[in-house]
Amino acid sequence: MPAATREAVAAAVRGLSKRFGSTQALDSVTLSFAAGEVHGLVGENGAGKSTLGKMIGGLYHPDSGEIEIFGSPVRRWDTKRAQDAGVVVIAQELCLVPALSVAQNVFLGRERSTFGVLHPGLVQRYAELEQVCGFGLPADAPVESLSIADQQKVEIMRALARDARIIVMDEPTSSLTADEAARLHEIMRWLRSRGTTVIYVTHFLEDVLENCDRVTVMRDGRVIRTSETATETKSGLVEAMLGEPADVLLPERPPPPSPEADPVVEMREVWSGTAVRGVSLAVRPGEIVGLAGLVGSGRTEIARALFGCDRVDSGEIRFCGRPVGARSPRASISRGMAMIPEDRRGQGLVLLRPTFENVTLPHLRGFSRAGVLARRAERAAVKELIDRLGVRPAQVDGDVSVYSGGNQQKVLFAKWLLGRPEFLILDEPTRGVDVGAKAKIYQLIVDIAASGTAVLLISSELEEVVGLSHRVHLVRQGALIGEVPADTSVDEILQRLFGVGEESRGES
Repeated sequence: MPAATREAVAAAVRGLSKRFGSTQALDSVTLSFAAGEVHGLVGENGAGKSTLGKMIGGLYHPDSGEIEIFGSPVRRWDTKRAQDAGVVVIAQELCLVPALSVAQNVFLGRERSTFGVLHPGLVQRYAELEQVCGFGLPADAPVESLSIADQQKVEIMRALARDARIIVMDEPTSSLTADEAARLHEIMRWLRSRGTTVIYVTHFLEDVLENCDRVTVMRDGRVIRTSETATETKSGLVEAMLGEPADVLLPERPPPPSPEADPVVEMREVWSGTAVRGVSLAVRPGEIVGLAGLVGSGRTEIARALFGCDRVDSGEIRFCGRPVGARSPRASISRGMAMIPEDRRGQGLVLLRPTFENVTLPHLRGFSRAGVLARRAERAAVKELIDRLGVRPAQVDGDVSVYSGGNQQKVLFAKWLLGRPEFLILDEPTRGVDVGAKAKIYQLIVDIAASGTAVLLISSELEEVVGLSHRVHLVRQGALIGEVPADTSVDEILQRLFGVGEESRGES
């Protein structure tokens, strides 16, 4: 970054503090972001990174402290004033209008009009923006028809369409493939060359070291240090984040079940629309079976068909040796199945309800007598579970909507572990989760399998799938293209997923 540009300060905060109930999210934070730099924010879930980014973007109001944008103190700061000043936040929680098209979402609030009459040319403007991004999203596609990964791209395009001078990116690559993430990093460098400041909140420390000019480490709502990324290492950042030397090691798997053990769940030649094509698999008690595939390969659709979210057109699903009749999430839960979805905020949690209600929602019959809820027993059961899982804050009345991603994920685990399922589907269980919480979730998955529960694991992080699973099925275009043992290298799996060498094998 040019030294002249670096001298200008795009955003600065001084003594910024914010509390949510009993949780101190930010504690007297003082920090500045230079114009024309990519500045990484790292830390554990709950460290205050996202809160700080949202404060700069006008989503939250500080309890105390000051915010300056390009040297001017801000007053009555909100998202509208922030956008007018050139500050845009790409939040980890997607905020799109499902019924509108991609182009309409991208330019929402920035439509050109005269006396309330919209000007034509939206598609042309979108095409110009698409040339820069190269995401390949159709302008007229309804957002509700897109995958989580594609919706993330719409959020990124919307920020770029506002000609922002400061962009806060909160976990923008958590749903993207490696190629898509690389394209986003190119866009970040292009923005930097134009003098735009990018505040990059992420748990991918390698991305920070490769793409950021400076990095700030946060812990417990405080700034630990800010440094040039050229002077940092991954292990040094982890140590600063956790306050102690740490190695995120995958725990030892439980012993695999006997091949002769009867499966808990089986899929036999299951077809579902165009997304699931003739899938057959089995998961035994205490076994972790992984699904590895690129984004859009059909991994999630296989899980949804298995859990009863999507219609099965043909084939058979068996649970505990019996054919499954009526298929729906409710019926699956009653049989002893559970599923943690990839979109925890949209599909997993009810953000307007407290922790204990989220945890007990599928299990209310177990806490009711003659239609009256036994609140004391309900709260006691939840308290014991969230203490065991390390949810912070450990409050049964906690406001889940302001929890960090890792703590929201632990609440979601608690929700299903309360019912002691025989079969658990985990779809991206560590998405948007920091290095410390990730290690705890890894151990939790292993403990769940060791207790005898059958686990189907889906993750975009291949190291995660390979390191935790006993067996891994490879998924491409809705079909299983092979099974590999747990000691298969990530490189070999990627080559098979991309079809590298298939032509030569077919000719031999």
